[in-house]
Amino acid sequence: MASETEEGSIRHGGDLGEACRLFPQAPGPWIDLSTGINPIPYPWPALEASAFTRLPAPADLAALEAAAAGAYGAKPDHVVAAPGTQALIDLIPRLRPPGRVAVVGPTYAEHAASWARAGHAVAAVPDLTTAADVVVVVNPNNPDGRVVPARDLAAVAARLAARGGWLVVDEAFADLEPVESLCGAPPPGGLVLRSFGKTYGLAGVRLGFAVAGEPLIGRLRRAIGPWAVSGPAIAIGRCALADAVWRREAAARRGRDAARLDGLLDAAGGRIVGGTVLFRTVDIRDASGLFARLGRAGIFVRRFEAAPGRLRFGLPPDEAAWTRLAAALRGA
Repeated sequence: MASETEEGSIRHGGDLGEACRLFPQAPGPWIDLSTGINPIPYPWPALEASAFTRLPAPADLAALEAAAAGAYGAKPDHVVAAPGTQALIDLIPRLRPPGRVAVVGPTYAEHAASWARAGHAVAAVPDLTTAADVVVVVNPNNPDGRVVPARDLAAVAARLAARGGWLVVDEAFADLEPVESLCGAPPPGGLVLRSFGKTYGLAGVRLGFAVAGEPLIGRLRRAIGPWAVSGPAIAIGRCALADAVWRREAAARRGRDAARLDGLLDAAGGRIVGGTVLFRTVDIRDASGLFARLGRAGIFVRRFEAAPGRLRFGLPPDEAAWTRLAAALRGA
């Protein structure tokens, strides 16, 4: 979950520039636990020079979307690729006239901000509602990992669609979770977002997908336009998305890592309030003090201005990082 600063901008995880400004004397290298990105990236393939030197062909993009469809259990003609899920979050609100938008939260702050920038009246709500033109839900949720059953989402989508409304479901953290997705049969008026970078640890590739039925997916495809996804992203995405074995093994290994992290946080006095296999969110006594102590040790975690007693921890990338985290938590 991103949070808003006093100036109205949104603070995100992964900003090591902020970490260095806050803790200029911290020892390096930094251990960045402030994101929910898989710390063990997919072993990207060697790329042909043509991926960089020519425009992506329509057939290349179609092959990428077919690979995504296979990974998500969707139909290829229901999938559209984009240069990152954030690009879709910014674009989707501009596809309909201003109206009432309900964002189920607290959650990733960019959803509400993007709809508001497009002129919509945005309200934060605690659970699913149909008292809006558009409802946005993150499933599993960031930062508490809350999961809404697919049948409940489909029922809300049907009621919204009956009067021209939409249900936007952000499944950014669903790939490695035992969560029933709407990708296989997106309901009328339902639009699902899937992240590539979080699951595969390749956030810099900037790749994401939307899944929906017609006519919504057609409108989105036309709005994105040609050549939105780079040749290198297409080549890496095709390879990774087709590798079901790697994805299953990653889910199992990150699950073990999350359980290990739970043990460290519990021993430090934290109360796990939720998360996914890629991050854990805890309520902990003197969270601001722990944030500072970890920062001085060169470990950057996620804090929340709206919940000052709460911190979010991503997964360490290697044994050395686990050892540093364990030592810092013992010291705290």
